[in-house]
Amino acid sequence: MKRKIFDSEHKIFRDAFRTFVEREITPYHKEWEEAGIVPKELWTKAGEQGYLCPWLPEQYGGMDANFLYSAIITEELSYAGASGVAFNLHSDIVVPYLFHYGSDDQKQRYLPGCADGSLISAIAMTEPNTGSDLAAIKATAEKQGDHYVLNGQKTFISNGHLADLIIVAAKTDVNADPPHAGVSLFLVESSFAGFKRGKRLEKIGMKAQDTAELYFEDCHVPAANLLGQEGGGFYYLMQQLAQERLVVAVGAVAAARSVLDMTMKYSKERKAFGRSISRFQNTRFALAEVATEIELGQAFVDRVMEEHVAGEALPTEASMAKYWTTEMLKRNTDRCLQFFGGYGYMAEYPIAKAYLDARVQTIYAGTTEIMKEIISRNLDL
Repeated sequence: MKRKIFDSEHKIFRDAFRTFVEREITPYHKEWEEAGIVPKELWTKAGEQGYLCPWLPEQYGGMDANFLYSAIITEELSYAGASGVAFNLHSDIVVPYLFHYGSDDQKQRYLPGCADGSLISAIAMTEPNTGSDLAAIKATAEKQGDHYVLNGQKTFISNGHLADLIIVAAKTDVNADPPHAGVSLFLVESSFAGFKRGKRLEKIGMKAQDTAELYFEDCHVPAANLLGQEGGGFYYLMQQLAQERLVVAVGAVAAARSVLDMTMKYSKERKAFGRSISRFQNTRFALAEVATEIELGQAFVDRVMEEHVAGEALPTEASMAKYWTTEMLKRNTDRCLQFFGGYGYMAEYPIAKAYLDARVQTIYAGTTEIMKEIISRNLDL
């Protein structure tokens, strides 16, 4: 089905970024997976070409483009299986907090670097015993004169080792009622005393995306690096999580399309009982179902993107999109792997990588169960 949300300018941008992926990412991604990290040089190359934070105003080094340009980047990385390259995390999940809630001074200090790739960002919310329940975080930030003393531990932090600037959620009021009213956000530079990176975490998939534990031990954060208002952190997180979930949904549909493409190609090549397995009704019907689910997911995600670009607040619809598309990706990647037989279980085959990369999609940015909880709250039950 022809997609109607993109115009000729978007196509030019997509073609250019696809060329960038083919030249700068695809030939090296396997070695990055073995290393467990993407080189910082890739980020500066992307920044030079305008592929980081393209939506930022020109005064901060952006293109003043809309979210659809970010969606193109997410889609092309997913099509290429470049799961280690977290441009969308940086550009569309972390940096928007700084742009929307940062002071003029904070924006001037950090946004140009975020656009040109000299500053890589991360966001630190999750803790060892606290996942989706952000109000239950244990990290604290105590005001002492002209700075805060930050203590706590964060885990599962994407870009944890690459990051130069980390947005950290911490409690500034441990006795707040309700508890989430005590959450604040801080801009922590990796050079701050008391900040330590833990080990890179070994994951079953997305191996090139560096994921780490972070530690804050009497970490001194200047009061000027409080992001927004003290106690406003939970509200800011709730405001921005809808876009995060939409970003994940965009990538999930694109990844599912990539899986379908590789499976259709392989099913034409693989022979069984003297003919291609694509000739068997079981194969044809199964792939017809997968293709239909992808088109349904794409239509819904495109509609949500259209409304998002128009300025509509769609937390429920973004949760629907994230829940449905990631479950669809997980289910259909497993289904497609079956057609590869034993080769589907071999790490050298892209379908095996896609299978492992898909598994986390229903977990991060809010689990499927949390998405259903959010959706159900708006059903007037």
